[in-house]
Amino acid sequence: MLQPKRTKFRKQHKGRIKGVAKSGATLNFGAYGLKALEPERITSRQIEAARRAMTRHMKRAGRVWIRIFPDVPVSKKPIEVRMGKGKGTPEFWVARVRPGRIMFEIDGVTPDVAQVALELGASKLPVKTRIVRRLGDSQ
Repeated sequence: MLQPKRTKFRKQHKGRIKGVAKSGATLNFGAYGLKALEPERITSRQIEAARRAMTRHMKRAGRVWIRIFPDVPVSKKPIEVRMGKGKGTPEFWVARVRPGRIMFEIDGVTPDVAQVALELGASKLPVKTRIVRRLGDSQ
């Protein structure tokens, strides 16, 4: 699973995901992409599950690019622990995704294979998504 090798600080504030994606909103690598339509935190496990679903359907033909990286630590306190005594330990890593962000890109497969693969990947994610394709591609 994806996570940073090292960070400047161990723990971060939760924060809010405001606005639309300034960067990463256009296809840069592949011919087809999966675009987020709502703000959400996506865990490294969800990213890996989506990647596996897509590559399995594509039968390892073509190429998949992951355009998001989980670099935000999420901390949790153990169950049945009273309030106070500080912030919990970092448990998992998330990527903050704004609306309009391209999360995955695919190339090297037929349009119908790409469509089904991206739908399978989208079903593993907690956000509403849209499948986009590069202009000029015939469908």
